[in-house]
Amino acid sequence: MKLKGKIAILTAAAGAGIGRATARTFAREGAIVVVTDIYEERTKQVVHELNKEFGVQGIGIKCDVLNLQDIKNVVKITMETFGRIDILFNNAGTNRPSKIIDITDENWEIVIGVSLRSVFYFTREVLPIMMEQQYGRIISITSVAGFRGLAGGHAHYAAAKAGVMAFTRCLAMEAAPYRITANTIAPSFIYNEFIPNLYPKEEIERMLNEIPYPRKGVPQDVANVALFLASDEGEYITGQTICVTGGSWMR
Repeated sequence: MKLKGKIAILTAAAGAGIGRATARTFAREGAIVVVTDIYEERTKQVVHELNKEFGVQGIGIKCDVLNLQDIKNVVKITMETFGRIDILFNNAGTNRPSKIIDITDENWEIVIGVSLRSVFYFTREVLPIMMEQQYGRIISITSVAGFRGLAGGHAHYAAAKAGVMAFTRCLAMEAAPYRITANTIAPSFIYNEFIPNLYPKEEIERMLNEIPYPRKGVPQDVANVALFLASDEGEYITGQTICVTGGSWMR
């Protein structure tokens, strides 16, 4: 029960990947989870499952992270329902693999918007609440793509993820006096059942072949790090990027 009674907002948390695994881990540890996702029915289903399994009274809210009003609505409902926000888990991200000369304006805006701008928008809405509370944990998912060059058409994605890291370092400095920590988690390739819909088979094989550890990374590997950063045990860690890579990237 490392997060007993904490109120946690999680973005893109009703799918098959890191967000859902983290919501489940937080709920298991006693947090009341606010599950957000662009698909409203999925949020309701995930919360129903978590409430039934762990006995916590979370809520599901539809949120398109490209829509600032949706983000404001999530924060408003959370505050009206629970009166505080202790943890923000910025998980939303997307990619549209394409060579730089072929990236359309639309795809640039979508990737930057979902993967970087949403982190800023959610943080800006939540930060004053956490400052008044004199407590908060802000955890954002980035990627090792933000450190390294990639040849697979990931320039816009890498730019967004590097931006999340830089933003978080500045956030950590501003928020620290209020006992608020801000960190990022940078996975390498983390497999889930949706991955084949996002990447071609040869790209998946390339990413798997880069990992020296003898198994695929899974969403729970990232959720475990998020739990540590959200708990009291991670209190004195801020402004950091923790890599979860199975050895494919070492920093």
